Amino acid sequence: MADEKEKESAEIAVAEFHRKIKEAFEVFDHESNNTVDVREVGTIIRSLGCCPNEGELHDLIAEVEEEEPTGYIRFEKFLPVMTNVLLERRYRPIPEEILLRAFEVLDSAKRGFLSKEELVKYMTEEGEPFSQEEMEEMLSAAIDQESNSIHYKDYITMMVIDEN
Repeated sequence: MADEKEKESAEIAVAEFHRKIKEAFEVFDHESNNTVDVREVGTIIRSLGCCPNEGELHDLIAEVEEEEPTGYIRFEKFLPVMTNVLLERRYRPIPEEILLRAFEVLDSAKRGFLSKEELVKYMTEEGEPFSQEEMEEMLSAAIDQESNSIHYKDYITMMVIDEN
């Protein structure tokens, strides 16, 4: 009996994942032909609550991209791969407390904020550097226009994904 309920619960979860994946995919299926431009896949995946790094995203795209013509992803190929990603809870977002610790390390003066210049330097010169477009997108959301700085506790609160 318990096995039957677990199976039914898993089937409901899979059906819900399929619905969410289809909805996200359809937003970018501009020609309604069950394909999306490969450049949209990262946005689709992130809209489903996953946060892969660039290498993981590249691997995932390589797994689902069409052979011919290249540059497109078909829904039929994307659905099972993305369903497994969601079932396995891969590419989970970084927890809020870890993000806060990372900002605190960068804020050696313990001011509770970083200047725009400091943020740009760290995000473009350290680790996996942000592209110009990513940097502009982050700055538009993160920077307080009056002080020209990022109050990182407020920014973290704004960008953390509620998993409930």
